[in-house]
Amino acid sequence: MSNNTNWSIDNAHSEIAFKVKHMMISTVTGHFEDFQATAKTDGDNFNNADFQFTAKTASINTKNEDRDTHLKSDDFFNAEKYPELKFVSKSFDGEKLIGDLTIRDVTKEVVLDADFNGIAVDPYGQTKAGFEISGQLNRKDFNLTWSAVTEAGSIVVSDKVKLVVDVQFIKQS
Repeated sequence: MSNNTNWSIDNAHSEIAFKVKHMMISTVTGHFEDFQATAKTDGDNFNNADFQFTAKTASINTKNEDRDTHLKSDDFFNAEKYPELKFVSKSFDGEKLIGDLTIRDVTKEVVLDADFNGIAVDPYGQTKAGFEISGQLNRKDFNLTWSAVTEAGSIVVSDKVKLVVDVQFIKQS
């Protein structure tokens, strides 16, 4: 008999970041500031847990207002038309997290590396579970197609986007 446990994200101890090479010589890091995530597990066992994640595309922050405005435009996320990106897991074996990622109007299966860092009880008696999730995707697969080339022939924004997600969940029930 399954013992369903619900977990919700601890936003204060979680971070959703992405890294993109800029002009092939430096890396720009950005974050989504407004995000939600849940997990459903069988007891405290996260194997084959159901993970769901959403982020508000308009909450993108790369510490540069002009760049953020560009990222929210139709060249990239089109935050007005597609206000959320979403991930829904299909399987998790303790190492690989596989699921459907939807950005704009495109849904594609992605495989992420997921390290489960274990479960601990904080000083307030809350049970927490921690994960480090990383992966790489091609932004053009999701119609984030804007491209430009410098005079010297360098691509301004790499197609490859690295995801770096540190998540802490709080046990709900």
